[in-house]
Amino acid sequence: MAELSDISLVTQVAVFHNKKAFDQLVRKYQSPVRRFFLNQTLGDEQLSDDLAQETFIKAYVNITKFKGISSFSTWLMRIAYNVFYDEIRSRKQTDDIDNSAAVKTKTSSGDSSLQIDIHAALALLKPDERTCITLQLIDGYPIDQIAKITGMNDNTVKSHLKRGKDKMANYLKENGYDR
Repeated sequence: MAELSDISLVTQVAVFHNKKAFDQLVRKYQSPVRRFFLNQTLGDEQLSDDLAQETFIKAYVNITKFKGISSFSTWLMRIAYNVFYDEIRSRKQTDDIDNSAAVKTKTSSGDSSLQIDIHAALALLKPDERTCITLQLIDGYPIDQIAKITGMNDNTVKSHLKRGKDKMANYLKENGYDR
C-alpha cells in the first residue's frame, strides 16, 4: 500500500507539479536519507543536512525520470548515494582530511561512547564498505536493494559487507565490546 501511495504522490509531482505531494515524500523519507548521510559522514550533522537537501532538490528536478522499475525509496537512495560520492570526489580535489581526526571533531558531546566507537569503526571502512554496511545494518535494505542503490552486483555487495563487518567486529572487540 505504501508503494501505491508513493507512486500516486510521484505522479502528482511529475504531472501537476504538486509541491504539497512532494512535501509528503520529503517528510516520509527525510529521516532515512539524513540517517544514511549521518553514517556516511561519520556524524557530521551540518554536512548530512546539506547533502539531504541536495538529494531532495535533485529528486524534485528529476522526478519525471522515475520509471517505477524499483521502489521510490530505492530510486531516492540511489540519488543520495550519487550525491555522497559527488561530495567525496569534490573533497579529494580540495583537501586531504584524516578520517580519525574527523570522527573526533564531528561527534557531538551528547553522543554515547558506543555511538562514538561505531563512528570510529565506520571510519576504518572504505567508502563502499561503509555504504553497504549502513544500508544493510542500519537502514535494513536487503542485498538486492543495496545493489540497485549502489549500482554494484550482488556478490560485490556481499564482499563489501563481509569485509566491513569483519573490520568493525575486530575494532569493537579490541575496544572492549564482546562479539
